[in-house]
Order: sequence, then structure tokens, then C-alpha cells
Amino acid sequence: MKKEQRKITIAIDGFSSSGKSTMAKHLAKTIGYAYIDTGAMYRAVTLYALDHDMIHGDNVNVEALTAALDDIVITFGVDDDGTSFTCLNGRNVESDIRSMRVSDKVSLVAAIAPVRRAMVRQQQAMGRDKGIVMDGRDIGTVVFPDAEMKVFVNASAETRARRRFDELRAKGDTTTTYEQVLANVVERDRIDSTRDESPLRRAHDAVDLDNSSMTIDEQNRWMLDLFKQRAASCEL
Repeated sequence: MKKEQRKITIAIDGFSSSGKSTMAKHLAKTIGYAYIDTGAMYRAVTLYALDHDMIHGDNVNVEALTAALDDIVITFGVDDDGTSFTCLNGRNVESDIRSMRVSDKVSLVAAIAPVRRAMVRQQQAMGRDKGIVMDGRDIGTVVFPDAEMKVFVNASAETRARRRFDELRAKGDTTTTYEQVLANVVERDRIDSTRDESPLRRAHDAVDLDNSSMTIDEQNRWMLDLFKQRAASCEL
């Protein structure tokens, strides 16, 4: 009799613009798992804060944002072509949250303890029944420390900036420069790695993936092969 393969939790962490979301989406679609982009959740909170005048320069009105957290509802939808998108209070904000306006401030918002705790609670609820691929900064260390598959993705800051720059150009942004994107990547790395609440860390049992010189197809095959290994070890 063929063994039944039980669902597992997949945690993919890494630096900004490392390609982890692209790989996570592809893997989830390939194996039939749910995909949660936790970075999009923090971006949505950041967009809310910006739209409600809670951010001035590098200063966030933490008190006002904390008080508003119960009014911030983040959900995910799927287009007819299978592309996922993020909704903030019922509105599709996928394009808005990928703008440099949000990218410049998201690490500041994500470092706020009440924000992280609120998002972590939502993320843990989403993955309670397993069968989920979740990517972010603290999935394997804080959200799901017992995940059966953990991956830590990295690439040079220059490589990640170039990818992000090309993505912005493809979306029609003709004003943001590569130098601006690189500066943003470096600063986000600094903030993400040094914040007090759930800093970006490699889980001790995570598998490292430096994808600096890998194609998207090579990354996807690597991720799928690792999943097959982990899933096989969890067969009943």
C-alpha cells in the first residue's frame, strides 16, 4: 500500500529582493499548497500608515498605528490566471505596496513590536493546518520554528538591487534609479538584521541557498527537489 504523504510547513526566509517570494509562489502552485507572502502583510500595514499620515520622514507614530491595528484587515486573493494579490481592507493594493514609496518605509514599520506580534499571530493562524509555503524574515525562527522545511535565501546586495530595479522598470517605473534601489536594499538589510523584535536571522536548521548566479528555473528545481526530500521523510 502506498504511504500517505502528510502536509508539511515550509518556511522560506531571506534578505529583501532575494527572489524568495518568486520561488515560494512557484513551489506552492506546483505542490498545491497555500502561499502566504508575509512581506506583503508588512507592506500593507506600511501603506495604511502612509495613507493615514502616520509616517513623517523616518519617524512612525507608533501609538497611532498600534491603536489602528484592529482596523487593518489583510487578505489574499487569486486572479483568474492564478496570480495572487494582496488586499487591504477589501481593496486590491498589490501594485501600491510594491512602490518605492512603501519600500522606503516598510522596514521601519516592520520593526515595531506590536505590528510584528499582530502579524505573527495572523500568520500562525493561517498555517495552523500545515500545507503552507510562507516566506519572510522570521518564519523559520519565530512564526514556525518547528517547520519541516526551512530555507534561507541570499544573494549579493548588488544582485538583489538589480533584480528589484528591473522589476520596477517592467512595471513602468521610469524615475527610480538603480542607485536608489541599491541604497534601499542596503538600508533594509541593516534595519531587518538589527531590530530588537524578531530580527532577520538564519534558523540553525535552515538550508542555505545563495541564488546570485542561478536562473529562476534552476531555483525552482532546487526548491522542488528539497521539498520532495523533506516530504518523503514525513510519509506515514
